[in-house]
Amino acid sequence: MIPHPPGEAGIAHAIPEAEQRLIVLMPLHAITTLYGEQGLRTRLAIEAARLDAPGSEQKVAEALQLAARLHAADRRHREPYINHPLRVALRIICHYQVTDTDIICAALLHDTVEDHAGELSPDGRPGAFAALAAMFGPDVAGLVEAVTNPVYTQGDKDEQYRAHVAASLAASPRARVIKVSDFTDNGVGIIHTTGPKMARLARKYAPLIPVLADLVTRLDTPLPPSAKMRILRQLRSAQERFAAIAPDDG
Repeated sequence: MIPHPPGEAGIAHAIPEAEQRLIVLMPLHAITTLYGEQGLRTRLAIEAARLDAPGSEQKVAEALQLAARLHAADRRHREPYINHPLRVALRIICHYQVTDTDIICAALLHDTVEDHAGELSPDGRPGAFAALAAMFGPDVAGLVEAVTNPVYTQGDKDEQYRAHVAASLAASPRARVIKVSDFTDNGVGIIHTTGPKMARLARKYAPLIPVLADLVTRLDTPLPPSAKMRILRQLRSAQERFAAIAPDDG
C-alpha cells in the first residue's frame, strides 16, 4: 500500500507571480497549451488556498501528490495524464463554483483505482478503495468508487459502461459533479484522437448526453443554476461534435 503522502505547505509554485495573476484569468485549455502541467498545478494551488474549510489546501495538495505519483508514467494523447484530473478538478472549482474539498480531492483521484489499484493495495480494487478511505476519508473513497468503471463482463462493454454510469450517478448526486467534468474533458479530448478510435469513442459517449443532462438538472445535484446551465451548453456542444465525428446514418 502506498503510504499517505508526507505533508506539504501547499502545492509549490514555479511560475512568476505576474504570470500567476494571468493564469487565474485564463481558460483551462489555454493554461494547458501555454504552461502545461505546471500551469495547471499553479492554478489549482491558487484555488485551493481560497477554500474555507480547515485543512482543505493541505488535503488537496496531498490528493494531487498521490494522483501524480500513480499516473507518473501515464500519457493522455500528447500530454502527461495528470493534466486530465487537474482539469477535471479545476473545472469543478472554477466553472461549477464547487468548494466541497472531498469532491475536489475525488476529482483528482478519480482514475487512480481504475488504472492503478494494484499500486494502492495488493488486495486489488477493494483494498484500493480502503486505502483511499484511510488516506482521505470515506467520502472521498466513496466518490471515487462511484465514478470508477466496473470490470466488464462479456458482451457490449460500451453498453455496460453507460448502464453503470446511469445507475451509479443516480445514487450519488455529488459524484455527478465529478463525472460531468470528466465527461467534458473527454469530449474535448476526443478531437486529439485519430482514426477509427475517434468514431468509436464518439459512439460510446453520445448516448450518455441525455442521461447526464437529466442527472445534472435534478434538484439534488449540488450545483448552482448557473453551473447547470453551463454544463447543459457544453453537453449540447459535445453532442454536435460527436454527431459530426460519427453521424447516425439510421
